[in-house]
Amino acid sequence: MPRSPRLDHDIERVLVDRAAIERRVEELGAQIADDYAGREGRLLLVPVMTGGLVFAADLMRQLPHRLRLGLVTVSSYPGTSTESRGAAIRGSLPAGLEGAHALIIDDILDTGRTLSLLRQEILAKGASSVATCVLVRKDKPEAMATPCEYSGFDVPDEFVVGYGLDYDDEYRNLPYIGVLRREVIR
Repeated sequence: MPRSPRLDHDIERVLVDRAAIERRVEELGAQIADDYAGREGRLLLVPVMTGGLVFAADLMRQLPHRLRLGLVTVSSYPGTSTESRGAAIRGSLPAGLEGAHALIIDDILDTGRTLSLLRQEILAKGASSVATCVLVRKDKPEAMATPCEYSGFDVPDEFVVGYGLDYDDEYRNLPYIGVLRREVIR
């Protein structure tokens, strides 16, 4: 199926192509499957909406475990740039956290605020363990200092889109991860 030429035109360069993403998702799935094999208690995947949806859908198909899915929405407090200054959980945390092994799945580790908030809140609800899995981690101090058990790719500190990552709710449908051209960012 052809992609919109406008979407591709807005991309400065591709960082991670479709084939590399598919391989890495398989590798992460195998690693997670090994790590959770034989654990007592249920595995609860907690995708962060909306960005984590595409990655979570592909990743969960790689896991042979009986698992449950509990979606969570986190809103950012906007700053004066493309970065947020904080995060808050919108709505409630998923049911079934008590005694579960929670795996938070997100599209990007940038400031670390979202993952840190979710880890803290999920543990407070009685989860047996909490781990995080991100598609991409920005190559910057805040991201590198945030605990993250599973990471797909390290990317430069640039505005990236595709495979769930968005700008203004667009570009999530690109089958690759690319850098958005500066002139597109308003």
